[in-house]
Amino acid sequence: MSASPRLGFVQCFSPAGLHRMAYHEWGDPANPKVLLCVHGLTRTGRDFDALAREMCGEYRVVCPDVAGRGNSDRLADPRHYIVPQYVSDMVTLIARLQVEKVDWFGTSMGGLIGMGLAGLPGSPVRKLLLNDVGPRIAPSALERIGAYLGLPVRFRTFEEGLAYLQTISASFGRHTPEQWRELNAAILKPVQGNEGLEWGLHYDPALAEPFRGITPEMAAASEAAMWRFFEAIQAPVLIVRGAQSDLLTRETTAEMVQRGQSVRSIEIEDVGHAPTFVDPAQIAIARDFFLGAG
Repeated sequence: MSASPRLGFVQCFSPAGLHRMAYHEWGDPANPKVLLCVHGLTRTGRDFDALAREMCGEYRVVCPDVAGRGNSDRLADPRHYIVPQYVSDMVTLIARLQVEKVDWFGTSMGGLIGMGLAGLPGSPVRKLLLNDVGPRIAPSALERIGAYLGLPVRFRTFEEGLAYLQTISASFGRHTPEQWRELNAAILKPVQGNEGLEWGLHYDPALAEPFRGITPEMAAASEAAMWRFFEAIQAPVLIVRGAQSDLLTRETTAEMVQRGQSVRSIEIEDVGHAPTFVDPAQIAIARDFFLGAG
């Protein structure tokens, strides 16, 4: 079993032009069973290395870097850093993979993209795991994310950058130093600073522009639209909530179970936003959902 994924690229379209989206692929490239794993707002497809290593015996596991992150191109117009653009990009990626159906694991933003795709008529999504996200996002979480999103941070050393990332990712729960390193190695990239080589974050700082431009009216309209998509999903849905999450509340989770067509939920103790699925017990939750008989 390979310890590293293959890196591929697919060309996608936005109203501002073409851009390449990178994806990390594990397992047999001829396997028609595809598990698509899509990361959160400021993360990359390498977040899923531990999960992919465990699942790539049964699946072709594909983990894209959403536009503006990781090895993917930055968008010419930051106004298109929004869920509809990301859904369009994923449709292009699925066409490249040449499969009719995919199972979807979506963390945070990746879950919103999954909802947007799974709620469309004729959707290719067979099963959907929503990792600590729903149609309603708690305002306190938006404030927390907005406090660091797009800041021009620079670090003198790689280790200094890892320490910073561990601080802003504390809600992920307890991890060993080795696990923190694996989770965050792809988040840092070398950049040329005024005093030589420094380390910065991988993503386009312009991601913050549409995020910070959200008005209360826009947020309400977006939530209403996401509920419509969610209620239209016919595929089985598993909601995984971190018990200490500030983004997905217990009340919203209960409402999703009630309003959805085939929805159940599970809560992971001692974790906030969001479970990383590095721990074997968390990986078992995904394996049981996607590969179990239920």
